[in-house]
Amino acid sequence: MRLENKAALITGAASGMGASMARIFAREGAKVVVADRLDEDGRQVVAEITQANGAATFRHLDVTSEPEWQAAVDGTLAEFGRLDILVNDAGLSGSAVEDLFDTAAWDQLMSVNARGVFLGMKFAIPIMKAAGGGSIINISSISGIAGQHGIHVAYNASKGAIRTLTKAAAVQHGADNIRVNSIHPGLMPPMRSSKRTADPEVRAKMLQQVPMGRAGRPEEVANAALFLASDEASYITGAELWVDGGYLAT
Repeated sequence: MRLENKAALITGAASGMGASMARIFAREGAKVVVADRLDEDGRQVVAEITQANGAATFRHLDVTSEPEWQAAVDGTLAEFGRLDILVNDAGLSGSAVEDLFDTAAWDQLMSVNARGVFLGMKFAIPIMKAAGGGSIINISSISGIAGQHGIHVAYNASKGAIRTLTKAAAVQHGADNIRVNSIHPGLMPPMRSSKRTADPEVRAKMLQQVPMGRAGRPEEVANAALFLASDEASYITGAELWVDGGYLAT
Protein backbone atom coordinates (compact mmCIF):
# COMPACT_ATOMS: atom_id res chain seq x y z
CA MET A 1 0.00 0.00 0.00
CA ARG A 2 1.37 3.36 -1.03
CA LEU A 3 0.24 5.35 2.05
CA GLU A 4 0.46 2.69 4.74
CA ASN A 5 0.86 4.04 8.30
CA LYS A 6 0.28 7.62 7.18
CA ALA A 7 -2.44 10.02 8.31
CA ALA A 8 -4.05 12.43 5.86
CA LEU A 9 -6.29 15.45 6.44
CA ILE A 10 -8.32 16.31 3.33
CA THR A 11 -10.50 19.43 3.15
CA GLY A 12 -13.58 19.62 0.96
CA ALA A 13 -13.72 15.84 1.29
CA ALA A 14 -17.50 15.46 1.55
CA SER A 15 -17.94 15.45 -2.23
CA GLY A 16 -16.26 15.60 -5.61
CA MET A 17 -12.48 15.42 -5.88
CA GLY A 18 -12.00 15.55 -2.13
CA ALA A 19 -14.26 12.57 -1.51
CA SER A 20 -12.49 10.65 -4.26
CA MET A 21 -9.13 11.41 -2.63
CA ALA A 22 -10.42 10.26 0.76
CA ARG A 23 -11.57 6.92 -0.67
CA ILE A 24 -8.41 6.31 -2.70
CA PHE A 25 -6.04 7.37 0.09
CA ALA A 26 -7.84 5.04 2.53
CA ARG A 27 -7.68 2.20 0.02
CA GLU A 28 -3.91 2.76 -0.15
CA GLY A 29 -3.56 2.42 3.61
CA ALA A 30 -3.87 6.00 4.91
CA LYS A 31 -5.87 6.94 7.97
CA VAL A 32 -8.06 9.73 6.61
CA VAL A 33 -9.67 12.77 8.20
CA VAL A 34 -12.60 13.84 6.04
CA ALA A 35 -12.93 17.58 6.70
CA ASP A 36 -15.82 19.67 5.40
CA ARG A 37 -18.70 21.95 6.37
CA LEU A 38 -21.17 19.39 4.97
CA ASP A 39 -21.52 17.17 8.00
CA GLU A 40 -24.01 14.62 6.68
CA ASP A 41 -22.22 14.12 3.36
CA GLY A 42 -18.84 13.96 5.08
CA ARG A 43 -20.02 11.29 7.50
CA GLN A 44 -21.38 9.32 4.57
CA VAL A 45 -17.93 9.31 2.95
CA VAL A 46 -16.46 8.09 6.24
CA ALA A 47 -19.09 5.34 6.41
CA GLU A 48 -18.20 4.18 2.90
CA ILE A 49 -14.51 4.05 3.83
CA THR A 50 -15.03 2.16 7.05
CA GLN A 51 -17.40 -0.29 5.39
CA ALA A 52 -14.54 -1.05 2.98
CA ASN A 53 -12.27 -1.76 5.99
CA GLY A 54 -10.53 1.60 5.78
CA ALA A 55 -9.76 4.01 8.62
CA ALA A 56 -11.48 7.40 8.56
CA THR A 57 -13.08 10.00 10.77
CA PHE A 58 -15.05 13.19 10.09
CA ARG A 59 -14.17 16.71 11.26
CA HIS A 60 -16.38 19.72 10.70
CA LEU A 61 -14.18 22.44 9.20
CA ASP A 62 -14.81 25.92 7.86
CA VAL A 63 -11.45 26.55 6.19
CA THR A 64 -11.71 30.30 6.74
CA SER A 65 -11.68 29.85 10.53
CA GLU A 66 -8.39 29.70 12.46
CA PRO A 67 -10.01 28.10 15.55
CA GLU A 68 -11.63 25.39 13.42
CA TRP A 69 -8.31 24.69 11.68
CA GLN A 70 -6.58 24.38 15.03
CA ALA A 71 -9.31 22.02 16.22
CA ALA A 72 -9.09 19.94 13.02
CA VAL A 73 -5.32 19.48 13.31
CA ASP A 74 -5.55 18.80 17.05
CA GLY A 75 -8.32 16.30 16.36
CA THR A 76 -6.23 14.54 13.73
CA LEU A 77 -3.37 14.13 16.19
CA ALA A 78 -5.74 12.93 18.91
CA GLU A 79 -7.36 10.37 16.59
CA PHE A 80 -4.36 9.08 14.66
CA GLY A 81 -1.31 10.38 16.51
CA ARG A 82 0.25 12.02 13.47
CA LEU A 83 -0.31 14.20 10.39
CA ASP A 84 1.70 13.18 7.34
CA ILE A 85 -0.41 14.52 4.48
CA LEU A 86 -2.53 17.63 4.05
CA VAL A 87 -4.67 18.14 0.96
CA ASN A 88 -6.18 21.61 0.66
CA ASP A 89 -9.06 20.84 -1.68
CA ALA A 90 -11.94 22.96 -0.32
CA GLY A 91 -12.92 25.78 -2.63
CA LEU A 92 -15.68 27.81 -4.27
CA SER A 93 -16.48 28.21 -7.95
CA GLY A 94 -16.07 31.56 -9.65
CA SER A 95 -19.10 31.17 -11.92
CA ALA A 96 -21.94 31.80 -9.46
CA VAL A 97 -22.26 35.60 -9.75
CA GLU A 98 -23.13 37.80 -12.72
CA ASP A 99 -20.89 40.75 -11.85
CA LEU A 100 -17.36 39.48 -12.35
CA PHE A 101 -16.02 42.37 -10.26
CA ASP A 102 -18.52 41.99 -7.41
CA THR A 103 -16.71 42.94 -4.20
CA ALA A 104 -18.57 40.57 -1.90
CA ALA A 105 -17.76 37.68 -4.22
CA TRP A 106 -14.09 38.76 -4.25
CA ASP A 107 -13.98 38.66 -0.45
CA GLN A 108 -15.67 35.26 -0.24
CA LEU A 109 -13.62 33.61 -2.97
CA MET A 110 -10.33 34.90 -1.63
CA SER A 111 -11.30 33.89 1.91
CA VAL A 112 -12.23 30.30 1.08
CA ASN A 113 -9.86 29.54 -1.77
CA ALA A 114 -6.69 31.39 -0.72
CA ARG A 115 -6.98 32.07 3.03
CA GLY A 116 -8.17 28.50 3.57
CA VAL A 117 -5.00 27.10 2.00
CA PHE A 118 -2.81 29.54 3.92
CA LEU A 119 -4.39 28.53 7.23
CA GLY A 120 -4.07 24.84 6.44
CA MET A 121 -0.34 25.23 5.87
CA LYS A 122 0.00 27.48 8.92
CA PHE A 123 -1.30 24.78 11.25
CA ALA A 124 0.02 21.67 9.50
CA ILE A 125 3.61 22.72 8.84
CA PRO A 126 4.72 22.96 12.50
CA ILE A 127 3.35 19.46 13.15
CA MET A 128 5.09 18.04 10.08
CA LYS A 129 8.33 19.84 10.90
CA ALA A 130 8.39 18.37 14.39
CA ALA A 131 7.72 14.91 12.97
CA GLY A 132 10.51 15.10 10.39
CA GLY A 133 8.52 15.79 7.24
CA GLY A 134 5.28 15.52 5.33
CA SER A 135 3.49 16.22 2.08
CA ILE A 136 1.13 19.12 1.38
CA ILE A 137 -0.95 19.14 -1.80
CA ASN A 138 -2.79 22.31 -2.70
CA ILE A 139 -5.58 22.12 -5.28
CA SER A 140 -5.28 25.12 -7.57
CA SER A 141 -6.75 25.17 -11.11
CA ILE A 142 -5.96 25.94 -14.70
CA SER A 143 -7.58 29.25 -13.70
CA GLY A 144 -4.54 29.95 -11.53
CA ILE A 145 -2.41 30.01 -14.67
CA ALA A 146 -4.66 31.31 -17.47
CA GLY A 147 -7.49 33.83 -17.67
CA GLN A 148 -10.95 32.82 -18.84
CA HIS A 149 -14.24 34.37 -19.87
CA GLY A 150 -17.22 34.26 -17.52
CA ILE A 151 -15.25 33.62 -14.33
CA HIS A 152 -15.07 36.07 -11.44
CA VAL A 153 -11.59 37.56 -11.34
CA ALA A 154 -11.19 36.50 -7.71
CA TYR A 155 -11.35 32.86 -8.75
CA ASN A 156 -8.33 33.32 -11.01
CA ALA A 157 -6.61 35.47 -8.38
CA SER A 158 -7.25 33.00 -5.56
CA LYS A 159 -6.08 30.02 -7.58
CA GLY A 160 -3.01 31.98 -8.68
CA ALA A 161 -2.34 32.75 -5.03
CA ILE A 162 -2.46 29.04 -4.23
CA ARG A 163 0.08 28.40 -6.98
CA THR A 164 2.54 30.91 -5.54
CA LEU A 165 1.85 30.05 -1.89
CA THR A 166 2.78 26.50 -2.80
CA LYS A 167 6.14 27.49 -4.23
CA ALA A 168 6.93 29.81 -1.33
CA ALA A 169 6.23 27.10 1.24
CA ALA A 170 8.18 24.53 -0.77
CA VAL A 171 11.27 26.75 -0.77
CA GLN A 172 10.95 27.70 2.88
CA HIS A 173 10.39 24.16 4.15
CA GLY A 174 12.35 21.95 1.77
CA ALA A 175 15.06 21.57 4.41
CA ASP A 176 12.38 20.33 6.83
CA ASN A 177 11.55 17.47 4.44
CA ILE A 178 8.11 18.96 3.86
CA ARG A 179 7.12 18.69 0.22
CA VAL A 180 4.54 21.20 -1.05
CA ASN A 181 3.03 20.82 -4.52
CA SER A 182 -0.01 22.07 -6.41
CA ILE A 183 -2.44 20.31 -8.72
CA HIS A 184 -4.23 22.26 -11.45
CA PRO A 185 -7.42 20.51 -12.59
CA GLY A 186 -9.03 21.50 -15.83
CA LEU A 187 -12.68 21.06 -16.76
CA MET A 188 -14.22 18.76 -14.16
CA PRO A 189 -17.79 17.90 -13.15
CA PRO A 190 -19.52 21.06 -11.87
CA MET A 191 -18.91 22.04 -8.26
CA ARG A 192 -21.83 22.49 -5.87
CA SER A 193 -21.21 26.24 -6.07
CA SER A 194 -21.01 26.35 -9.90
CA LYS A 195 -23.58 28.20 -11.98
CA ARG A 196 -22.54 29.24 -15.51
CA THR A 197 -19.95 26.50 -15.84
CA ALA A 198 -22.64 23.94 -15.00
CA ASP A 199 -24.72 25.01 -18.01
CA PRO A 200 -24.49 22.33 -20.76
CA GLU A 201 -24.05 24.90 -23.54
CA VAL A 202 -21.26 26.68 -21.68
CA ARG A 203 -19.55 23.36 -20.91
CA ALA A 204 -19.77 22.32 -24.56
CA LYS A 205 -17.90 25.48 -25.57
CA MET A 206 -15.31 24.90 -22.84
CA LEU A 207 -14.76 21.35 -24.06
CA GLN A 208 -13.76 22.71 -27.47
CA GLN A 209 -10.62 24.06 -25.79
CA VAL A 210 -9.64 20.68 -24.34
CA PRO A 211 -7.40 18.64 -26.70
CA MET A 212 -8.60 15.34 -25.22
CA GLY A 213 -12.17 16.39 -25.95
CA ARG A 214 -13.71 15.41 -22.61
CA ALA A 215 -14.07 16.57 -19.03
CA GLY A 216 -11.88 15.08 -16.34
CA ARG A 217 -13.05 12.69 -13.64
CA PRO A 218 -12.57 13.32 -9.91
CA GLU A 219 -10.52 10.14 -9.53
CA GLU A 220 -8.04 11.40 -12.12
CA VAL A 221 -7.20 14.32 -9.84
CA ALA A 222 -7.27 12.01 -6.81
CA ASN A 223 -4.72 9.68 -8.41
CA ALA A 224 -2.44 12.63 -9.11
CA ALA A 225 -2.74 13.63 -5.45
CA LEU A 226 -2.00 10.04 -4.42
CA PHE A 227 1.27 10.14 -6.35
CA LEU A 228 2.33 13.44 -4.78
CA ALA A 229 1.38 12.20 -1.31
CA SER A 230 3.35 8.99 -1.69
CA ASP A 231 7.05 8.33 -1.28
CA GLU A 232 7.23 7.87 -5.05
CA ALA A 233 7.31 11.69 -5.22
CA SER A 234 10.02 12.01 -2.57
CA TYR A 235 12.14 14.42 -4.66
CA ILE A 236 9.26 16.53 -5.98
CA THR A 237 8.43 19.83 -4.31
CA GLY A 238 7.33 23.24 -5.52
CA ALA A 239 5.93 21.60 -8.64
CA GLU A 240 2.60 22.10 -10.37
CA LEU A 241 0.85 19.12 -11.91
CA TRP A 242 -1.68 19.87 -14.62
CA VAL A 243 -4.62 17.45 -14.82
CA ASP A 244 -6.42 19.20 -17.64
CA GLY A 245 -6.65 17.03 -20.74
CA GLY A 246 -4.07 19.23 -22.46
CA TYR A 247 -5.87 22.57 -21.96
CA LEU A 248 -2.77 24.49 -20.86
CA ALA A 249 -0.70 22.99 -23.68
CA THR A 250 -2.71 24.83 -26.35
